[in-house]
Amino acid sequence: MKNLLLISVCLCFQFLSAQPDSLYIKALIPKAERPEWTENNKFSIDFSEVAFVNWNAGGSNSVSALVGFYKEANYKDKYYFWNNNLTMRYGVNSQQGEKIRKTDDLFDLNSNLGYKPDSNSNWFYSIRFNLRTQFSNGYKYPNTDAPISRFMAPGYVFFGGGMEYGKNIDELSFYFSPLTLKATFVLDEDLANAGAFGVKPAVYDEFGILIREGDRIRREAGILITNSYEMQVVENVGLKHQVNLYTDYANNFGNVDVDWSLDFDFKVNSYVRATLGSRLRYDDDIKTQEATEVEGEYEEAGAKIQWMQFLGVGFAVDF
Repeated sequence: MKNLLLISVCLCFQFLSAQPDSLYIKALIPKAERPEWTENNKFSIDFSEVAFVNWNAGGSNSVSALVGFYKEANYKDKYYFWNNNLTMRYGVNSQQGEKIRKTDDLFDLNSNLGYKPDSNSNWFYSIRFNLRTQFSNGYKYPNTDAPISRFMAPGYVFFGGGMEYGKNIDELSFYFSPLTLKATFVLDEDLANAGAFGVKPAVYDEFGILIREGDRIRREAGILITNSYEMQVVENVGLKHQVNLYTDYANNFGNVDVDWSLDFDFKVNSYVRATLGSRLRYDDDIKTQEATEVEGEYEEAGAKIQWMQFLGVGFAVDF
């Protein structure tokens, strides 16, 4: 009986001494090299309001609201990363004596897959996909009879591959793609026939009878350069910068489309925050129109810089 007890104690000791090599093998792998999925969701509502009662300087009562949702799901291990994010925003404004107007409208889906053959390198081979459009009709206010944009009119799709540099890829990234395919969708008959957003317009005969409908898709192949940067400026103040530069090989090579966003996030507490944002765009395929001397008639005035700025205070919840 004593011999059996001694053998049992020896076996238990041998088993316990072997545990670090089996049960705790993950502790031997550096954290940065472990396969890891991370997810983040954010829902936000921003408000602004102005009200006047017997105000001798004059003014109109107004209320604005902006609803936003952001989701990301990212994978990372020793050699690969796969970042995915979805941004949705919709904003409206109501002024006294006027109908509700849209102030912001965005659906933006991104997926970025990267691979580095050397674990010590900061260079990645990358493949990128982006889909961007809007939810509802856009108008040139006060005219709400003829939409100037709709869902997937336009819709933009980018897909390509290249090289990406980033020591910490979640905070700093430089990306260069020598071949990126761009497709512009105009899935609305009236806008497509008018040749909106760079698609080929419809062809009519001398009596105004439609001979050929306008194209619904415009295809391009060119160079894409992007840079993104995230940083904490000071405590509770964050900065996010993103710029995309694209030029097409076949159509006006060297004429660069620009999409640049710069956002500041001011955190008051866990739920209340303020946002100051700016977005600048230039696309040579998006032409503007100017009124002529004849009332109700317009002529093409070429492409111009588009700029939007917003400031909002509201609530944000991470989950």
